[in-house]
Amino acid sequence: MEVRDTYKSIGERAGGLFKDRGSRFISLAYPVESESEVKEILSGLRNEYHDARHHCYAYRIGHLGEVYRSSDDGEPSGTAGRPILGQIDSAGLSDVLIVVVRYFGGIKLGVPGLINAYREAALDAIGHASIVEKTATRRYRLSFGYGSMNDVMKMIKEMDLPQRDQDFGLDCEMTVIVRLSLEEDFLRRAEPFCRIREI
Repeated sequence: MEVRDTYKSIGERAGGLFKDRGSRFISLAYPVESESEVKEILSGLRNEYHDARHHCYAYRIGHLGEVYRSSDDGEPSGTAGRPILGQIDSAGLSDVLIVVVRYFGGIKLGVPGLINAYREAALDAIGHASIVEKTATRRYRLSFGYGSMNDVMKMIKEMDLPQRDQDFGLDCEMTVIVRLSLEEDFLRRAEPFCRIREI
């Protein structure tokens, strides 16, 4: 079975804006890889835009987009977070957080107006973002004897595996980064020569 290991994300922070009847919806899109990053960004934005009425957001993380959440932050249920997440999904993105900061303009927009505003604000941020293709990988720590050095290095070169943290002491050790679609082949080829540990 073929393993899907590429997915779309955004390259760097991007912003957008939507206005309706005096209310301003400032949208900010960020590349993220963990929920702790999301918390850090949200806390920074709550400080930066401390005078705003709402800080609504949605995120999706992981090469299959398996980690996700949306928040209406005090807006009527389903009017903010879900429309933002809907735009992330329509664009086919993951590893992305979109926050929409609302400054209230004095006129209520109603449920359809809010859904539209948050959707359009999120769409504007995505429209200003650079879309990048990411590859899902796993890291493995290899340990092997000097006698296996040529075989291991040949495999690494043939499979084009990025290496990190080489340590040639009593034993040889290194970390390699393996894209998911090559993982099965890598494990099969490395097992005869190496002790392998996922890190």
